[in-house]
Amino acid sequence: MTAALPLLPDTAPFAPEHIEALNAVMARTNAEQRQWLSGFLAGYHAATGGAHVAAPAAAPRARIPLTILYGTESGNAEGVGADLKKAAGRQGFAAKLLDMAEVTPSDLTDQSNLLVVASTWGEGDPPERAAEFYAALMAEDAPRFDGVRFAVLALGDSSYVNFCEVGRHIDARLEALGGERIAPRVDCDLDYEAPAAAWSGSALEELARRAEPETGAAVQGGDIIHVDFAAPAAAPLYSKANPFPAEIAESINLNSSRSTKQTIHLELSLEGSGLTFEPGDSLGIVPENDPEMVEAVLRAAGVDRDASVRSQLVSEFDITVLSRQVIEGYAALNPDPRLRELLANEAWRGYVDGRQLIDLLEDFPTELTPAQLTGLLRKLPPRLYSVASALEASPDEAHLLVGVVRYQSHGRARNGVASSFVADQLRVGQKLEVYVKPNKNFRLPDDPDRPIVMIGPGTGVAPFRAFLQRRQATGAAGRNWLFFGDRNFTHDFLYQLEWQDWLKDGVLTRLDVAFSRDQPEKIYVQQRMWERRAELFAWLEDGAHLYVCGDEKAMAKDVHATLTAIVADQSGRSPEAAEAYLTDLKKQRRYQRDVY
Repeated sequence: MTAALPLLPDTAPFAPEHIEALNAVMARTNAEQRQWLSGFLAGYHAATGGAHVAAPAAAPRARIPLTILYGTESGNAEGVGADLKKAAGRQGFAAKLLDMAEVTPSDLTDQSNLLVVASTWGEGDPPERAAEFYAALMAEDAPRFDGVRFAVLALGDSSYVNFCEVGRHIDARLEALGGERIAPRVDCDLDYEAPAAAWSGSALEELARRAEPETGAAVQGGDIIHVDFAAPAAAPLYSKANPFPAEIAESINLNSSRSTKQTIHLELSLEGSGLTFEPGDSLGIVPENDPEMVEAVLRAAGVDRDASVRSQLVSEFDITVLSRQVIEGYAALNPDPRLRELLANEAWRGYVDGRQLIDLLEDFPTELTPAQLTGLLRKLPPRLYSVASALEASPDEAHLLVGVVRYQSHGRARNGVASSFVADQLRVGQKLEVYVKPNKNFRLPDDPDRPIVMIGPGTGVAPFRAFLQRRQATGAAGRNWLFFGDRNFTHDFLYQLEWQDWLKDGVLTRLDVAFSRDQPEKIYVQQRMWERRAELFAWLEDGAHLYVCGDEKAMAKDVHATLTAIVADQSGRSPEAAEAYLTDLKKQRRYQRDVY
């Protein structure tokens, strides 16, 4: 294996973007090219007398120290932090990027400048990898942050009642512990990119202004030779901002006609896109709203004759989510006193539960203009689905497993936006706009000999199909154990023949299933785990990586509680020590969850 070439350090007398460009060039040179370049630079220096490479007249000032801290679940906060670090480097900061999972609050109290990007998960929880840091920061014995300048960017989803709660709490806590807030907190919804970029720019500008008396102006590169270097690798052509129109090659309901569920196996062609992904990554799909719901909203708002707003509601705006922000905006347009009563206390929390925008418009009717209606709404966000295939098995394709959401609430039939779009509106041969969303926190072990345990009821089994396709294609020797559960064996055993073939071929070492409605008492995957607890703990002690994918509200919590009980039962640890055992597995990236 060829050793990596030495690269220019951050302390080299060049601007950060020039260091990046030089490193990009040097990484792609061979020995002959480097020898030629060395001679050329020596000759150039001799011919010019070094005039163009002289050191600056004044010694460069110190770069402004900056710590960027992120807490992430799906990778959004990490991505914002990485972009922020690049922008900071270009503006004369010596920035470092830290994961909350790898530091403690005490590690940060001596940092003069701190920018925090924090996601909120589910009903107001911190990201799993950030939970320990968050608990320590909120604890009574948390360290002081006197002398630390800080600002917080909060990421969240306004469809949840406790929108951006983790970021709000961190912002308040840092101030309570003596930190100096240098910019207002910004709360971002799912379309976070633009507000995040604006916050980053204003926060860096303010930090630079306050640090100037201490450090002086940002470092200047002095007189340097301006050479057109090869640019770093270009960004992918297709992304969230520019999704790829993938043709639907297959769309199959995997449940039987007698099932109470509908689960679509979707095969998408990525040919010509240049898109690649790893097992564990997700595909973002760009949905459209249910036409019937669009018409209902238009009628309730009194704008059903406006063709342009109809088109906008189909593809641009989220017409399902009901949040406090939406109610507040509507109350400003509607004089109904009941709306103010709803907002005067916590009654709005109960009202939004199980309701959507259409309920608000019909329960408190008033006529709106098209601009007033769209002004209430957020952009229609893409939906993420774990990729259920590996490129080694299906080149130029991505397979998805889409559980169709249909339910009744407050006397009205409801549908999931993306799942019903896939099931009811799309057919083979049509196009679906997609992009790849990497998930670095849900990856197969680097060591192919490591055993893995996969727990994935229902559509949570999707990434594990990709895991086994990759391990089979690459000849990985590690043992593989799958726990799968659903309602009925006959009607809901997703990918049944594939699991059984892998079991017969030895790719799948063990398969344990739980079908909750095939017997009077309901049986779930956690019961099967408990029945196999001795062997399951032995796998963990033998270095197995543990993966959980699926419903966060019930399944993932029950599975975690069962794992804690198994560790305590098999090792003799106390419940607290068993919890610490699992926390250590998370830190080693041997216990990973992709829950929603």
